[in-house]
Amino acid sequence: MSNAPGPAAPSGPSDEEIAALDAHWRAANYLAVGQIYLMDNPLLTRPLTREDIKPRLLGHWGTSPGLNLVYTHLNRVIRSRGVQALAVWGPGHGGPAVLANSWLEGSYSQTYPDVGRDAEGMGMLFKQFSFPGGVPSHVAPETPGSIHEGGELGYALTHAYGAALDHPDLVVTCVIGDGEAETGPLAASWHSNKFLDPVHDGAVLPVLHLNGYKIANPTVLARLPETELDALLRGYGHDPLYVGGDEPLSVHRAMAAAMDRAVDRVRELQAAARTGGDTGRPHWPMIVLRTPKGWTGPAEVDGVPIEGTWRAHQVPLPGVRDSEDHLRQLEEWMRSYRPEELFDASGRPRPQVLSCVPGGDARLGSTPYANGGLLLRDLPIPPLDAHAVEVGKPGTALHEPTRVLGGLLEAVMAATAERRDFRVVGPDETASNRLDALYGATAKAWQERILPTDEHLAHDGRVMEVLSEHLCQGWLEGYLLTGRHGLFSCYEAFAHIVDSMVNQHIKWLRTSRRLAWRRPIASLNYLLTSHVWRQDHNGFSHQDPGFVDHILNKSPEVVRVYLPPDANTLLSVADHALRSRDYVNVIVAGKQPSFDWLTLDQARAHCARGAGVWQWAGTEDGSREPDVVLACAGDIPTLETLAAADLLRRHLPELAVRVVNVVDMARLLPREEHPHGMPDFEYDAVFTRNTPVIFAYHGYPWLIHRLAYRRAGHAQLHVRGYKEEGTTTTPFDMVVRNDLDRYRLVMDVIDRVPGLGVRAAAVRQAMADARTRHHAWIREHGTDLPEVADWTWSG
Repeated sequence: MSNAPGPAAPSGPSDEEIAALDAHWRAANYLAVGQIYLMDNPLLTRPLTREDIKPRLLGHWGTSPGLNLVYTHLNRVIRSRGVQALAVWGPGHGGPAVLANSWLEGSYSQTYPDVGRDAEGMGMLFKQFSFPGGVPSHVAPETPGSIHEGGELGYALTHAYGAALDHPDLVVTCVIGDGEAETGPLAASWHSNKFLDPVHDGAVLPVLHLNGYKIANPTVLARLPETELDALLRGYGHDPLYVGGDEPLSVHRAMAAAMDRAVDRVRELQAAARTGGDTGRPHWPMIVLRTPKGWTGPAEVDGVPIEGTWRAHQVPLPGVRDSEDHLRQLEEWMRSYRPEELFDASGRPRPQVLSCVPGGDARLGSTPYANGGLLLRDLPIPPLDAHAVEVGKPGTALHEPTRVLGGLLEAVMAATAERRDFRVVGPDETASNRLDALYGATAKAWQERILPTDEHLAHDGRVMEVLSEHLCQGWLEGYLLTGRHGLFSCYEAFAHIVDSMVNQHIKWLRTSRRLAWRRPIASLNYLLTSHVWRQDHNGFSHQDPGFVDHILNKSPEVVRVYLPPDANTLLSVADHALRSRDYVNVIVAGKQPSFDWLTLDQARAHCARGAGVWQWAGTEDGSREPDVVLACAGDIPTLETLAAADLLRRHLPELAVRVVNVVDMARLLPREEHPHGMPDFEYDAVFTRNTPVIFAYHGYPWLIHRLAYRRAGHAQLHVRGYKEEGTTTTPFDMVVRNDLDRYRLVMDVIDRVPGLGVRAAAVRQAMADARTRHHAWIREHGTDLPEVADWTWSG
């Protein structure tokens, strides 16, 4: 939707136009029913028989008539009003409706030429639905025009707002099922309108579809008194328009009027902001649509009410293959749409059916906004040299890694100021996570009042903060799926809140990779900071490194996990992640001052390897295998490992120690299990086959065992990590409580290197004594031991 006024609102559709809309809607309903039931005889050219029916009846009819109504009327305003549109179908199990409409408009056959827009193609459309080797019952990546799977309810509206951000000409219609409206994420999503800039962003038109029921119960919003529902929606900041009924022609007229009024109102609000100087937050229109569940389906089956009840949710006639009465009802139901008026003898839709359908890329199934890779441009990332820290000697200077990264992100934000295709989202933690340099290039998005005491708030800001991880995730997913770039910054422990959301996105990416017509999109990038080892001040509730475990369970071609140990490696990893496509990248990095270990060039080489030997940190001379391998992954484990290596160098100088650092966690997997995995020969060269390996890991130790369990040296692998021992304490006490500290690592070396225990008994005792001194010191002084707090690398 451009800034220009566009065509004036018509006085309303004529009787002829209403008849055409009804014909299109009836055709879509017919096709939706056919997909659920039929595997043959798509045009009903003969009476239905048992052999025409699928052996397994799957799918959801109840929501489909309402979705078909919305699709039909969106076609009308796209064609008659020049609206640039994208649709998000919240009741995603209404897949039959969206598939039906994309077939009617021709976008389905254009995407899948084997499924033509004729009788044979209709038969294929029917048979493939929820059939082995076919397509899912939900609106899925395989569905043209979709960006939202919808199988897991709650995220439609936040995806819609993410899609509208920085697409000023776009109207995103979002159909919200009244069952979905009961979820927590959807309830929070109504507040997204407080972040939508009417000047630079598009518009979202929510359609709350109240058909009264979910799978087995009534829904809350459908049973609210009308005045209470209206007060709720107006309280959320919307001006609702109401459409309802069960008589099709009157509903068509009401829906057409509501759509026209909504489009007019959107244009008025955008013109007021873009050319009239109105800086107030708009109260955007929305539509409340009340139609019966399973509308136009069987009113009653076996003496039990169906239409307008929860029983219409899935398959209203479940016994069609076994009951002649059900089979007769199905045929009567399908013929009630008068298919002979809708399709010609060859199965092609008649002109009246298609008279409301737009053409080309204006079709909802063909819009490039739903295939975001078509719109994606490379991100202008500046050279890293200007942001890297200088490292004269490892382990002597300190920087805050995420603050260093913040400088790079500011430069990216500045470079995209005109393009507006990069955003950073996070739950109220941008400054806390040391990324506040971003405010040198943009502010935080905010449409409400701004007080003199507020900082960095503006209508056009491209940093987005809201205290809902669900909204952050949904906004960014919608933004990426429509062709832009971004980063999600979050406290590590609370990334778990979006576990199931990232599941769905990973599945979407995995499926999309197998569809040649889906173009790659920018990766979903997480920066997890304020992590477990430096949440000593917030305590146990903020200490959980398990998001990484969750991610590494997922599709290996999609997921990547990086644990950069210092500022320069974080820059290198971030540069790679921001340039990548079709991945979910999880980067875990600290925000507190930490040692610099590698120069930028060393960091680049190390990150390219993903894991490697730090020769400068060990004491092996290359003449033989090391006596022990000290491995580490994560910034604090790296610090403790280097401190342990320093202690071994001083106390047991004859010991040949190898230090290995892992940045890319997937490198520990076999090559057969993950594209980044090491072949066995490479793993054996780094970790050896027989040498004890003491592995200090950022998260739960059993993850390392799971990743490496098939390696030859697994029996020699001993892992230290977080084991749910947390509280409010000192930073070093966190590692001591979890047996990840330098003294424990030295003790592990002495315990596990053959023959060393007897020779180094005094050293082991000294390490144990240091742990005892630590416990006494922190309880008296409230700070860590000076030998720990003031330590620097002396190797």
